[in-house]
This record gives sequence, C-alpha cells and structure tokens, in this order.
Amino acid sequence: MKRILVLVFFAILSCTKLFAQSDELQLAKQYYANGEHEKALTIYQKLYKQDNDTYYNSYVAALMSLKKFDEAEIATKKIMRKHPNAAEYTITLGSIYIQRGDTEKANALYNGLIKSLPADQNVIASLAAQFYQGTNADFAIKTFQQGRKLLHNDDLFTYELITLYRFKRNKPELTEEYLNILPKNPLFLSQAENTFSTLFEGEADYDMLRIALLKRIQKDPQQTVFVNLLTWQFLQQKDFGQALNQALALSRRTNSDGSDIYDLCRTLIANEAYDEAIRGYEYLISMGKDQPLYADARIELINTKNLKVTAGKYVQNDLVDLEKNYIDLIAEFGRNNTTASAMQKLANLQTFKLHKLNEAQKILEDAINITEIRPNLRAACKLDLGDIYLLNNQPWEATLLYSQVEKEYPNTAIGQDAKFRNAKFAYYTGDFTWAKGQLDVLKAATSQLIANDALNLSLLIADNIAVDTSGKALQMYAHADLQIFAEQQDKAIKILDSINIKYPNNALSDDILMAKARIAIQQKNFADAAADLKKIVAEHPTDLWADDAVFMLGDIYENQLTDKEQAKNYYQKIITDYGGSLFINEARKRFRKLRGDKTDGL
Repeated sequence: MKRILVLVFFAILSCTKLFAQSDELQLAKQYYANGEHEKALTIYQKLYKQDNDTYYNSYVAALMSLKKFDEAEIATKKIMRKHPNAAEYTITLGSIYIQRGDTEKANALYNGLIKSLPADQNVIASLAAQFYQGTNADFAIKTFQQGRKLLHNDDLFTYELITLYRFKRNKPELTEEYLNILPKNPLFLSQAENTFSTLFEGEADYDMLRIALLKRIQKDPQQTVFVNLLTWQFLQQKDFGQALNQALALSRRTNSDGSDIYDLCRTLIANEAYDEAIRGYEYLISMGKDQPLYADARIELINTKNLKVTAGKYVQNDLVDLEKNYIDLIAEFGRNNTTASAMQKLANLQTFKLHKLNEAQKILEDAINITEIRPNLRAACKLDLGDIYLLNNQPWEATLLYSQVEKEYPNTAIGQDAKFRNAKFAYYTGDFTWAKGQLDVLKAATSQLIANDALNLSLLIADNIAVDTSGKALQMYAHADLQIFAEQQDKAIKILDSINIKYPNNALSDDILMAKARIAIQQKNFADAAADLKKIVAEHPTDLWADDAVFMLGDIYENQLTDKEQAKNYYQKIITDYGGSLFINEARKRFRKLRGDKTDGL
C-alpha cells in the first residue's frame, strides 16, 4: 500500500511539474510574440536546463533573435554530441554561423553532410528537406544532385528539383529538368508550359528555351513532345508562321488526323493570325474529303476569311466573294447540323454587311428548323433572327423571339442577352420607361459586358428624360442608334446631325459624339474616332461616356494607331481619374503590360 501511495505521489508531482512548464511555455511564447525577447529567453533558458531536447529549438531561436550566437553555438554543439547522427542540429549550427557572418564555416558543415550521405534515397530526401526547411534551397539542390550520383540514376528527384529551381527562379536548370522528364512523362507538357509562362520574362528566356529544344530535337527527332513545346514557344513569341510550320511538319511525320492542327488554328484565330489559320485549314482540307475534320475545316476556313476581311479595310467584292463561299459550302453539304453555324455566319454577313435582310431571314428560319441543331446554337440563331425582324420592320416578331429565348434560358448568359435585346427593342421603338425597367434589372447581369451596356443605356435614358420628359430628342437618337446597329452609317450620321437642329436644347451632345466615334470605328477610321472621343474627354469629363471614351482611346492607340505611350497615358487616366469605372481592372492590367511589368506572380 505504501508503495502505491509513493507512486501516486510522484505521479502527481510529475503532472504538477508538467502543468507548470506548460504555463511557463505559453508565457514565453506570448513574450516572444510581443517582441519581448529577453523575457522570453529567461523562461526558455530555464526550461532548456530542465529538458534539453524538448526546449532546444525554442531556446536557440530566442538566442538567435538576440544575436547571442556564441551561446547558441554552445547549446547546439552540446546537443550534437548527444545526437551525433541528427543532421538537423548540424544545419542549425550552420545557420548560426551564417547569421554570425561566417559563411565559409557553414558551407563546410553543409558540404560535410552531403559528402557523408549514404546511397539511401530516403536519407537523401530527408536531408534535402531539412535544408529546404532551413531556408537553404541551394544545399537542398546539391543534396539531390549528389543523390543522383550516389544512386546512379539521373531520373530521381526530378519533381523536387523542379520545385526548387522554380523557387530559385533558375530558368536554365528548370528548363533542363522539364526537358529530361517530358519524353517519359509527356502529360507534364501542360505543367511545363504553365510554369514557363509564369516564370519567363522576355525574349531572352524564350530564346533560351528554343535553343535547348532545337538541341534535343536534333539529338532525338522522334520525340514529338519537344516539337509540341517548340510550337508553344513560337506562339508565346507571336511567331505564328513558325509555330504553324512546326505543327505541320509534325503532323505530316506522324500521319496524324489533323486534330492538333485544328486546335492550333483556333489559337491562331484568337491571336488574329488569320493568314496562318487559313493556311492551317487549307492543309486539313488537302488531307482529303474522307478525313473526319474535312467538313469542319471547310467551314472554319470560310469563317476565318470572314474575320480577316471584316477586321480590316474591305471592298464590296470581298464581301460578295465571302457570301459565295458560304453559299457554295452550304450547297455542297446541305442545310443540316454540320452547316448550321455557317448558315448563322452567312446570315450575319448578309444582314450587316450586304444588307440582304430577306435572304438572311430565310437562312436563319431554316437553321432554327434543323432537327439536330445544338440547343444553344438554335437559341443564338433565334436572337439573330429577332434582330433581322427588327431591322426588317417586323418588331413584334422580334420581341416574340427574344422573349422565347429569355424564357427558355432563365438566369443564363444567353437568357440575359435575350433580355437585353428586348430592352434595346423597347428603347429603339421609344418605350423608354419599360426599357429602363428591364435595363435596371440587367445591371446585375453575370455578363460584365451586358451589365456595363445596360448601365450606360439606363443612365442615357434617365438623363435625357429628366431634361426632356417628352423624349423627342432621345427618340431621334435611338433611331440613329438603330441605324448604327444595322451598320447603315450614312443614315445614322444624317439623323445625328439633325438632332441639334431640331432640338437645340437637348442633353445629347456627348452621346452624339460617342455615336459618331462608334461609326468611325465601324468604318475603320480610327483617327476620326479618336478625335470625337477626345472631345468627350475634354468637354464632358464627368458625364456618362467620359470613362468609356478614355478607355476606348487607350485601346485605339494601343491596337490601331500603334502609339503605346499615348495608350499608357489614357489607361493611367482611368486609374487616376475614374476610380469607380468598370474599366479600371482592365485598364490597370493593360497599363502594367505596356509599362513592362511582370503581371503574373510566381
């Protein structure tokens, strides 16, 4: 019984001691967090004397924070003698030397650890991890490199080294690691591309990658993954011709079905490299009618030619040739699910460029009635057909179609588009009160473009109805706006010029300038557009279209008039003068890009 009581007494004593240590530890941590390092050290020193192993790390950290390096060294050497095989204490001693300014002594310790490594993968990985946790990535790298030598395997530790080289921003070594792993693990290609796009900062980096890839291809021309990465590299440098050449050469060599070329053409179109995309589609067509992508390539070839023509200056014959290409295509393949998208494109060409409303109407009516057409494409065709009805003096048929799509696709992007078109229909036809009610709902649309357009149109209506409750001047402006939408620019200009004559006290001066700028942009007269937009900025700096005009000027100078400095100034003006603008995030991104900032973080 006495023996039991003694054991209980010592157990209670031990627990009491542990609780006391716990309280002291919490107090020390609180002192340390508050920056009272001397007070923290006093407690840690006391606890360390009671239990070296448990409180060593806290004690030494407190010593280091107070630059008491000699005492930290003594404590570390003491525990090293106690645990001679624990590399973590040697690494800590090296950290003490580094902070004391004795880097050579620290390096000698670290090199000694690496030199004494056994040929054991787990031990090697453990030491490297300890170096990395001690914020010494360089020796973590050296550890893995030594491990490869010891284990006679250059494929080991690849993922770890990739992580370390990326952390160190060591682009050449990172590149080599990826090029080593890709032949055996081609699925890592996307990861490599994402890493390079994040880390690389300019032409020199991509040139380095290109040279490394060409060496690999010369050494092992059968490795298609290198060619794919080289194609990607040319795309990053916007050398679209070379990108396509590489992809075509690979496609011919591997006798592929052309799907890689088809995907590349989409990327080329997104970058407005229309000539290269056309060449890619022509290659797919040349593969023969029995190939699975033949029909798609035929359709996309004409669509790309359409984009190329309408993106630049064109003459009537260009449009007529495009129309004939579409008609011949539809005649060859028939009016079916395969050609439905081409039918939609032809109808848009005829509506807005050739102004053949009846022909366009018939084509879209046929497209909607195709049994196998994709639901979203049918909805898009319905909306386009509604636009044609509106322009072809069939307003009620137009609003009926818009309402059908809105009802069929509630709370979706296409449903919101339908609602916006219905609101614009009311605006065009002078029902401003109903239009404004719909637009106010759309200001919360998930589509930023629709939300922005809805906000602007709602404010336009509100501002002008407040000045002129009859809305007569606004009705004329809305009619001009409809002609701009129809790309009947001469008619629109005539109406716009008449507004001030008929209603001299209207509040539409900035709106008229914006409308004329939009017409000039449609006609590719970017200098004229810039002149009108500058008038808005100068004469109406706080009105509805001010921030739109500033942002549009930046875009025109950046992408059309090739004056990057002017573009940068206008983007900066959005940031400094229009902090509440919906364009501010895009303006900030473009400004930083033009300034040469690296916007993607590691």
